[in-house]
Amino acid sequence: MNTTIEKQPENIVKVDIEIPAKDAVGYYNNAAKRLAQYVNIPGFRKGKAPRNIVEQYVGEERIKQEALDNALPKILSEVIKENSFDVVAQPYVESYDYKIGNDLKITAKLELRPEVTLGEYKGLKIEVDGYKTPEDALQKSVDSFVEQYATTEVITDRKTLPTDIVVFDFEGFANGEKIEHGDAKNYSLDLAHSSFIPGFAEQLVDKSLGEDFEINVTFPEEYHEKKLAGQPATFKCKINEIKAKVMPQLTDDLVQKNTTFKTVEELKENMQKHIDANKANIDRTNSEKAIFDKVVSNAKVDIQQSLIDREADQLLEEYKQKLAMQGFTWEQALEAQSYDSIMTSLKEDAATRVRNSLIIDKIAKEENIKVSQAEFGAKLSELSQMYNIDAATMIKQLSQTPGVLNALSQQALNEKVMQFLADNNTVDLK
Repeated sequence: MNTTIEKQPENIVKVDIEIPAKDAVGYYNNAAKRLAQYVNIPGFRKGKAPRNIVEQYVGEERIKQEALDNALPKILSEVIKENSFDVVAQPYVESYDYKIGNDLKITAKLELRPEVTLGEYKGLKIEVDGYKTPEDALQKSVDSFVEQYATTEVITDRKTLPTDIVVFDFEGFANGEKIEHGDAKNYSLDLAHSSFIPGFAEQLVDKSLGEDFEINVTFPEEYHEKKLAGQPATFKCKINEIKAKVMPQLTDDLVQKNTTFKTVEELKENMQKHIDANKANIDRTNSEKAIFDKVVSNAKVDIQQSLIDREADQLLEEYKQKLAMQGFTWEQALEAQSYDSIMTSLKEDAATRVRNSLIIDKIAKEENIKVSQAEFGAKLSELSQMYNIDAATMIKQLSQTPGVLNALSQQALNEKVMQFLADNNTVDLK
């Protein structure tokens, strides 16, 4: 087998392959024998008809196609191995010249992994703004704990307050029409923790029991229903009931009844530990990001568009799955955003993801960073605990989706590389 290699733009190599006529005939004869086993030819048992008879029934081109389908994977695999090509996509056969008695000529194209040139990635000194914990963080944690055990009492002698729970009727209108599913009777809303349209809950404050009134709001520009996005709306409302929250006293008894702690002080100490751990986690995440951003800016990599497009297609499938999990359809997403807008965003994310992955893989290769079987097993165990599935069942399920296993392995490698970068660079938290 003779090969001629020609490098082309976009990390493509063109490979011209010549297979000796003797081997090409062997591929053809073997293909004819295989096809003979599946063709009913009068006067012959399956698989026993001679080549010229098989040719009459299925045609030379069908036999040649069978021969190529069977031989090409091995041929291309040898080319890739001999030239140490790092391919990132299925090889593409551009053309072939297959005449029995002559050398078989094949022209194929291979898409290679982009070359990555690393700049400085060790010994860097980077300044990062440290996370500043809000001064009232502990008090908010305490208040949140106490609020879990609040009771309510019905109020009849005053107007609504921002901390109340109101039970009310409402009916919405936009663009001169009633809003579909925009009405309810005796709807209960916690005014302090509302997920309604911005400005809605605020206008329910300072209202009297039994009062009829209107609320005017504007739907967010990114609202999922396109015809309502950015549109003004009016809601006719009536307060049916006002409930005030009655907060319990924070006492040792309340703590003992609802936690494993014995005193208020122990509870607060635990809360403070979580607040401090949260700061440490944020600082670590921001530091890792700052280091990696610097490593990426120091590196050079020329990524072909086809690689980005395939990654974008993968992100699109993930996006559709997330929509389904949230109860939305792809058609609803297209109503809120155009296909071109969605794909533009996904391709930007895809370019970033591909670039980051290539740089991480290059660092792993340079530093001989690998994921051991034990480390991969630990990652699987972590996943099984997250989903409350035993490890054996988890492995069995994942073995049916190799792509997920590969993604999990890549995630484990990413974490090891990020840890390496954290250990070999210095961050000054300002």
